[in-house]
Amino acid sequence: MTALAVLGSPIAHSRSPLLHRTAYAVLGLDWDYTAIEAVGSDLPALLAQDFCGFSLTMPLKREVLPLLDWIDPVAELTGGANTVRVEGLRGYNTDVQGIVRAFANAGITTLGDVQVIGAGATAASAIAAVAQLGATAVTVSARTPGRAAPLVELGARIGVAVRVEELGAVAAVASVVINTLPGGTPHAIDGGDGVLFEVAYDPWPSPLVSAWRGTVIDGLDMLIEQALVQVRIFVGGDPDVALDDEARVLAAMRAAVSR
Repeated sequence: MTALAVLGSPIAHSRSPLLHRTAYAVLGLDWDYTAIEAVGSDLPALLAQDFCGFSLTMPLKREVLPLLDWIDPVAELTGGANTVRVEGLRGYNTDVQGIVRAFANAGITTLGDVQVIGAGATAASAIAAVAQLGATAVTVSARTPGRAAPLVELGARIGVAVRVEELGAVAAVASVVINTLPGGTPHAIDGGDGVLFEVAYDPWPSPLVSAWRGTVIDGLDMLIEQALVQVRIFVGGDPDVALDDEARVLAAMRAAVSR
């Protein structure tokens, strides 16, 4: 049986096994997908086992890069791979597509001013995604501003002016806010009336979602969309080539994790 897994710590909350198993069932594939508690030191042994591929959470998205033989341009740009196809040790970033597709599902195809909360790998993916949607300026609100230097460099590479501020007790500063902090992480943003993209999907609703007065994009939508691209990679080896009967696969994935 073909084996796949999502790796991370903690990982018990992950919805990825349900999403992937649902997709492979619709495709008629007898594939197994599990969740494995893992940290960076576990990666070399896991990559040597008889798996087809892995999904990765932070901080593994960055820690896996030196172990790979090939990295797709998006993973190279953002400094993180959330997907590994073990054959050929190929790493991909599907988070950027997941964010772009989730915005599109909410009817948003162009962006102006954007605020990103957090400075990790998902923040890098968020900046790359909003650049595709036309944003030219991003404010990064970080608990440790010094960690955001790679995001400033990323912005310079893709034509986005990135300004960094310390995350403090302030209201949202942009019409679109993307919160990339892990679920339950405390912060002092006290709500807004524009668009909130809450990347974390557990716990739900987050305190920020509960306080938000405008439109909310559920992080579960990003999870589904990026997982669909992962399935493309595991099944066909190409993130840009649609699956057979992809619309039915996506509908089943959505139904499986419906709130």
